[in-house]
Amino acid sequence: MIHVLVNNWQVFLSGFFNTVLCSILALFFSLVIGSGFAIMETFQNKFLSGFARAYIELFRNIPLLVITMFFYVVFPQYFFTISGFAAGTIGLTLYTSSFIAETVRAGIQSIDIGQMEGARSNGLTYWQAMKNIILPQAFVLVIPPLGNQFVNLIKNSSVLAFVAGFDLMYQGDSLASQTFDTINTYLVVGVLYLIITLPLSYYMKHLENKLS
Repeated sequence: MIHVLVNNWQVFLSGFFNTVLCSILALFFSLVIGSGFAIMETFQNKFLSGFARAYIELFRNIPLLVITMFFYVVFPQYFFTISGFAAGTIGLTLYTSSFIAETVRAGIQSIDIGQMEGARSNGLTYWQAMKNIILPQAFVLVIPPLGNQFVNLIKNSSVLAFVAGFDLMYQGDSLASQTFDTINTYLVVGVLYLIITLPLSYYMKHLENKLS
């Protein structure tokens, strides 16, 4: 395994960088988008809550690969061409945001409704109460499932391999087909994924213990 890594370290480093970059971008935007739709789902306005529900159900029940291939194959036929990296990142963001939305919504709805009513009665607007009172408590409650979603996101970034996204999995597939040393190549790929996911997993557990 070591000789494969040493002889192809530049290739693995490139794939490692693309995987990390894709994961960071998708994590940030899926958290923002998912939290936004989670809040919309709690609205009393049936149109907005219905729109949020439709978004969540749509992307949560379509396979990630299908979403990614749509942006890589179908989207360019009607709009403009995007790279495999961009298509994979967009697909990963939309897919993950639907699961994050459900997680955050559950956290929001677990907070006693009296806290929102008390905040409004003290002069806070809905958004001020949500930002300063409800969401901080909700995020503390949902740290464990959010951590699982973040780790799943990193592992799901391997979908880039199907659209020439030059991620770890793509580089591993290319090397394996060239060298025929599949066992050692995929062992290196697996270890590099662990280098990304294990620190994140331990950090989320530390954050959960600290906040609890």
